[in-house]
Amino acid sequence: MSRSVKVKNMTKLHRGRKFYCLLVMLSYMPVGYAQDAHHKILKKVPVQYPQTLKDKGIQGDVRLKVFIKADGSVKDTELLGGNPILGESAQKSVNQWKFSPGNSETTLEVVVHFDPAAK
Repeated sequence: MSRSVKVKNMTKLHRGRKFYCLLVMLSYMPVGYAQDAHHKILKKVPVQYPQTLKDKGIQGDVRLKVFIKADGSVKDTELLGGNPILGESAQKSVNQWKFSPGNSETTLEVVVHFDPAAK
C-alpha cells in the first residue's frame, strides 16, 4: 500500500471513530434533558454582578442544577461549577425564577454568564 492510501484509510478510520464516539456520548445523555426543554422561564430575576469582581474584571460561567417544583417555582439550586462568589450571586437570582408548571418535580441545568464588559 502506498503512503497516500494509508493516510486516506486512517482519515476514514478517524472519521468513523469520531462518529461512533458521538453516538456513544448521545446514548448516555440522561432522558431528563428532553423533558427539561419544555420548561419555559416565566419570570427571570436579573443576576447581580458583584461590583468588586466586576471592577477587577473577574468573569466566567457558573453552572447550576435547578430543582423545580411541579408548580414551576424553584425548590433549590446546587452549584455545579464556576467561581463560588459568582455562584452565590447566581443562586440568589435563580432561586427567584419562575418556570412553567409541570406534572412533577424536575431538575434543569442552567449556565449563568458573568462578563464585566456586558451591560
